[in-house]
Amino acid sequence: MQRDYIKWYSPSLGRDMELLAYGHAGFPVVVFPTSGGRFFEYEDRGMIDALAPKIDRGELQVLCVDSVDQESWYNRGAHPADRLHRQNAFDAYLALEFTPFVRNRTSWDRMGSTGCSFGGYHAINFALRHPDMVTYAVSMSGAFDVPQRFLDGYYNNDAYFQSPLDYLPNLNGGMLDRLRQNYYVLAVGNGDALFDQNVKLAHELGSKLVPHVLDVWDGFGHDWPWWQQMAHKFFVQ
Repeated sequence: MQRDYIKWYSPSLGRDMELLAYGHAGFPVVVFPTSGGRFFEYEDRGMIDALAPKIDRGELQVLCVDSVDQESWYNRGAHPADRLHRQNAFDAYLALEFTPFVRNRTSWDRMGSTGCSFGGYHAINFALRHPDMVTYAVSMSGAFDVPQRFLDGYYNNDAYFQSPLDYLPNLNGGMLDRLRQNYYVLAVGNGDALFDQNVKLAHELGSKLVPHVLDVWDGFGHDWPWWQQMAHKFFVQ
Protein backbone atom coordinates (compact mmCIF):
# COMPACT_ATOMS: atom_id res chain seq x y z
CA MET A 1 0.00 0.00 0.00
CA GLN A 2 1.30 3.43 -0.92
CA ARG A 3 1.69 5.57 2.21
CA ASP A 4 2.90 9.19 2.12
CA TYR A 5 3.62 11.62 4.92
CA ILE A 6 2.99 15.24 3.86
CA LYS A 7 3.47 18.55 5.63
CA TRP A 8 3.16 22.18 4.63
CA TYR A 9 2.90 25.55 6.32
CA SER A 10 -0.74 26.61 6.42
CA PRO A 11 -1.33 30.34 5.82
CA SER A 12 -4.90 29.89 7.07
CA LEU A 13 -3.79 28.49 10.44
CA GLY A 14 -0.34 30.09 10.73
CA ARG A 15 1.43 26.83 11.46
CA ASP A 16 2.54 23.57 9.91
CA MET A 17 -0.15 21.00 9.18
CA GLU A 18 0.61 17.30 8.72
CA LEU A 19 -1.29 14.48 7.08
CA LEU A 20 -0.96 10.87 5.95
CA ALA A 21 -2.19 9.74 2.54
CA TYR A 22 -2.86 6.11 1.62
CA GLY A 23 -3.47 4.56 -1.77
CA HIS A 24 -2.51 5.08 -5.38
CA ALA A 25 -5.91 5.49 -7.09
CA GLY A 26 -9.63 5.65 -6.45
CA PHE A 27 -12.13 7.95 -4.76
CA PRO A 28 -10.47 10.22 -2.16
CA VAL A 29 -11.81 10.39 1.40
CA VAL A 30 -10.64 12.79 4.09
CA VAL A 31 -10.51 11.43 7.64
CA PHE A 32 -10.91 13.63 10.71
CA PRO A 33 -9.48 12.35 14.03
CA THR A 34 -11.38 12.04 17.30
CA SER A 35 -11.22 14.75 19.97
CA GLY A 36 -7.62 15.85 20.29
CA GLY A 37 -6.50 13.01 18.03
CA ARG A 38 -3.72 13.30 15.48
CA PHE A 39 -3.37 12.53 11.81
CA PHE A 40 -1.80 9.13 12.55
CA GLU A 41 -4.64 7.97 14.82
CA TYR A 42 -6.62 6.22 12.07
CA GLU A 43 -3.67 4.00 11.24
CA ASP A 44 -2.77 3.36 14.87
CA ARG A 45 -6.33 2.25 15.68
CA GLY A 46 -6.57 -0.28 12.85
CA MET A 47 -8.89 1.73 10.64
CA ILE A 48 -6.56 1.70 7.63
CA ASP A 49 -6.37 -2.08 7.94
CA ALA A 50 -10.17 -2.18 7.85
CA LEU A 51 -10.14 -0.25 4.57
CA ALA A 52 -7.07 -1.98 3.11
CA PRO A 53 -8.91 -4.25 0.62
CA LYS A 54 -10.39 -1.31 -1.24
CA ILE A 55 -7.23 0.81 -0.96
CA ASP A 56 -5.11 -2.02 -2.34
CA ARG A 57 -7.49 -2.47 -5.29
CA GLY A 58 -7.02 1.16 -6.27
CA GLU A 59 -10.65 2.03 -5.51
CA LEU A 60 -10.08 4.26 -2.47
CA GLN A 61 -7.57 6.85 -1.32
CA VAL A 62 -7.59 7.89 2.34
CA LEU A 63 -6.17 11.21 3.53
CA CYS A 64 -5.91 11.65 7.31
CA VAL A 65 -5.68 15.29 8.34
CA ASP A 66 -4.49 16.69 11.65
CA SER A 67 -6.74 18.29 14.25
CA VAL A 68 -6.82 21.78 15.75
CA ASP A 69 -9.52 20.92 18.29
CA GLN A 70 -7.25 21.76 21.23
CA GLU A 71 -6.85 25.27 19.76
CA SER A 72 -10.56 25.70 19.00
CA TRP A 73 -13.46 23.85 20.62
CA TYR A 74 -11.44 22.38 23.50
CA ASN A 75 -9.39 25.51 24.23
CA ARG A 76 -11.16 26.42 27.47
CA GLY A 77 -8.60 29.12 28.22
CA ALA A 78 -9.70 31.15 25.18
CA HIS A 79 -12.82 33.24 24.77
CA PRO A 80 -15.54 31.35 22.84
CA ALA A 81 -15.33 33.88 20.01
CA ASP A 82 -11.62 33.09 19.64
CA ARG A 83 -12.34 29.35 19.65
CA LEU A 84 -14.81 29.87 16.82
CA HIS A 85 -12.33 32.02 14.93
CA ARG A 86 -9.86 29.15 15.09
CA GLN A 87 -12.50 26.72 13.83
CA ASN A 88 -13.20 29.09 10.93
CA ALA A 89 -9.49 29.13 10.15
CA PHE A 90 -9.51 25.32 10.11
CA ASP A 91 -12.39 25.40 7.63
CA ALA A 92 -10.36 27.79 5.46
CA TYR A 93 -7.41 25.38 5.58
CA LEU A 94 -9.67 22.55 4.43
CA ALA A 95 -11.39 24.52 1.66
CA LEU A 96 -8.54 26.66 0.35
CA GLU A 97 -5.47 24.49 0.94
CA PHE A 98 -6.36 20.85 1.54
CA THR A 99 -9.03 20.53 -1.16
CA PRO A 100 -6.78 21.85 -3.98
CA PHE A 101 -4.05 19.49 -2.73
CA VAL A 102 -6.46 16.54 -3.00
CA ARG A 103 -7.48 17.56 -6.50
CA ASN A 104 -3.89 17.87 -7.64
CA ARG A 105 -2.85 14.60 -6.04
CA THR A 106 -5.79 12.44 -7.08
CA SER A 107 -7.23 14.17 -10.18
CA TRP A 108 -10.67 13.92 -8.55
CA ASP A 109 -12.72 17.11 -8.20
CA ARG A 110 -14.89 15.60 -5.45
CA MET A 111 -14.15 13.72 -2.26
CA GLY A 112 -15.76 11.94 0.68
CA SER A 113 -15.35 12.66 4.38
CA THR A 114 -15.49 10.52 7.49
CA GLY A 115 -14.62 10.49 11.16
CA CYS A 116 -15.44 8.91 14.51
CA SER A 117 -16.94 10.70 17.52
CA PHE A 118 -15.94 14.38 17.25
CA GLY A 119 -14.33 13.51 13.94
CA GLY A 120 -17.83 12.56 12.81
CA TYR A 121 -18.94 16.12 13.54
CA HIS A 122 -16.12 17.51 11.42
CA ALA A 123 -16.89 15.09 8.58
CA ILE A 124 -20.56 16.09 8.42
CA ASN A 125 -19.99 19.79 9.04
CA PHE A 126 -17.34 20.00 6.31
CA ALA A 127 -19.58 18.12 3.90
CA LEU A 128 -22.68 20.21 4.60
CA ARG A 129 -20.79 23.51 4.38
CA HIS A 130 -19.05 22.53 1.13
CA PRO A 131 -21.41 20.27 -0.84
CA ASP A 132 -19.62 21.01 -4.12
CA MET A 133 -16.42 19.57 -2.65
CA VAL A 134 -17.72 16.70 -0.50
CA THR A 135 -20.37 14.43 -2.01
CA TYR A 136 -20.34 11.51 0.46
CA ALA A 137 -19.95 11.77 4.24
CA VAL A 138 -19.91 9.03 6.85
CA SER A 139 -20.15 9.97 10.52
CA MET A 140 -19.52 7.21 13.05
CA SER A 141 -20.87 8.08 16.53
CA GLY A 142 -20.82 11.78 15.68
CA ALA A 143 -21.51 14.66 18.09
CA PHE A 144 -23.46 17.57 16.61
CA ASP A 145 -24.74 19.89 19.35
CA VAL A 146 -21.42 21.69 19.60
CA PRO A 147 -22.37 25.21 20.77
CA GLN A 148 -24.18 23.90 23.84
CA ARG A 149 -21.29 21.61 24.72
CA PHE A 150 -18.32 23.89 24.14
CA LEU A 151 -19.17 27.59 24.22
CA ASP A 152 -20.25 28.18 27.83
CA GLY A 153 -23.54 29.79 26.78
CA TYR A 154 -21.92 32.06 24.20
CA TYR A 155 -23.54 32.22 20.75
CA ASN A 156 -23.00 34.27 17.59
CA ASN A 157 -23.16 33.86 13.81
CA ASP A 158 -19.93 31.87 13.81
CA ALA A 159 -21.44 29.39 16.27
CA TYR A 160 -24.58 29.15 14.15
CA PHE A 161 -22.68 28.39 10.94
CA GLN A 162 -20.54 25.73 12.66
CA SER A 163 -23.54 23.85 14.08
CA PRO A 164 -25.36 21.55 11.61
CA LEU A 165 -28.34 21.20 13.95
CA ASP A 166 -28.75 24.99 13.81
CA TYR A 167 -28.12 25.93 10.18
CA LEU A 168 -29.52 22.86 8.41
CA PRO A 169 -33.21 23.59 9.24
CA ASN A 170 -32.90 27.02 7.58
CA LEU A 171 -31.14 25.97 4.36
CA ASN A 172 -32.97 26.53 1.09
CA GLY A 173 -32.40 27.47 -2.54
CA GLY A 174 -29.24 26.51 -4.38
CA MET A 175 -27.37 25.33 -1.31
CA LEU A 176 -30.12 22.86 -0.46
CA ASP A 177 -30.29 21.70 -4.08
CA ARG A 178 -26.60 20.82 -3.94
CA LEU A 179 -27.03 18.88 -0.68
CA ARG A 180 -29.77 16.84 -2.32
CA GLN A 181 -27.28 15.59 -4.89
CA ASN A 182 -25.05 14.08 -2.18
CA TYR A 183 -25.37 11.31 0.41
CA TYR A 184 -24.84 11.32 4.17
CA VAL A 185 -24.44 8.43 6.62
CA LEU A 186 -25.03 8.69 10.37
CA ALA A 187 -23.90 5.43 11.97
CA VAL A 188 -24.44 5.21 15.73
CA GLY A 189 -25.11 2.71 18.48
CA ASN A 190 -28.50 2.82 20.18
CA GLY A 191 -26.66 2.76 23.51
CA ASP A 192 -24.45 5.72 22.64
CA ALA A 193 -24.96 8.94 24.63
CA LEU A 194 -24.85 10.75 21.27
CA PHE A 195 -27.69 8.68 19.79
CA ASP A 196 -30.30 11.43 20.21
CA GLN A 197 -28.12 13.98 18.39
CA ASN A 198 -27.85 11.63 15.43
CA VAL A 199 -31.62 11.09 15.41
CA LYS A 200 -32.17 14.86 15.42
CA LEU A 201 -29.75 15.41 12.55
CA ALA A 202 -31.30 12.57 10.56
CA HIS A 203 -34.71 14.17 11.11
CA GLU A 204 -33.46 17.50 9.78
CA LEU A 205 -31.90 15.84 6.73
CA GLY A 206 -35.13 13.98 6.10
CA SER A 207 -37.30 17.07 6.44
CA LYS A 208 -35.13 18.74 3.79
CA LEU A 209 -35.31 15.69 1.48
CA VAL A 210 -31.53 15.25 1.64
CA PRO A 211 -30.45 11.66 0.83
CA HIS A 212 -29.16 10.00 3.98
CA VAL A 213 -29.31 6.95 6.20
CA LEU A 214 -29.44 6.69 10.00
CA ASP A 215 -27.68 3.37 10.54
CA VAL A 216 -28.42 2.22 14.08
CA TRP A 217 -26.19 -0.43 15.66
CA ASP A 218 -27.41 -2.51 18.56
CA GLY A 219 -25.25 -1.62 21.55
CA PHE A 220 -22.88 1.07 22.75
CA GLY A 221 -21.05 1.45 19.45
CA HIS A 222 -18.67 4.20 20.60
CA ASP A 223 -15.30 2.48 20.32
CA TRP A 224 -12.74 1.46 17.73
CA PRO A 225 -13.85 -2.15 17.16
CA TRP A 226 -17.31 -0.84 16.26
CA TRP A 227 -15.90 1.91 14.07
CA GLN A 228 -13.75 -0.58 12.18
CA GLN A 229 -16.91 -2.51 11.30
CA MET A 230 -18.78 0.67 10.36
CA ALA A 231 -15.94 1.83 8.11
CA HIS A 232 -15.81 -1.55 6.40
CA LYS A 233 -19.58 -1.46 5.83
CA PHE A 234 -19.73 1.99 4.27
CA PHE A 235 -16.44 2.08 2.37
CA VAL A 236 -15.48 -1.50 1.52
CA GLN A 237 -18.60 -3.67 1.16
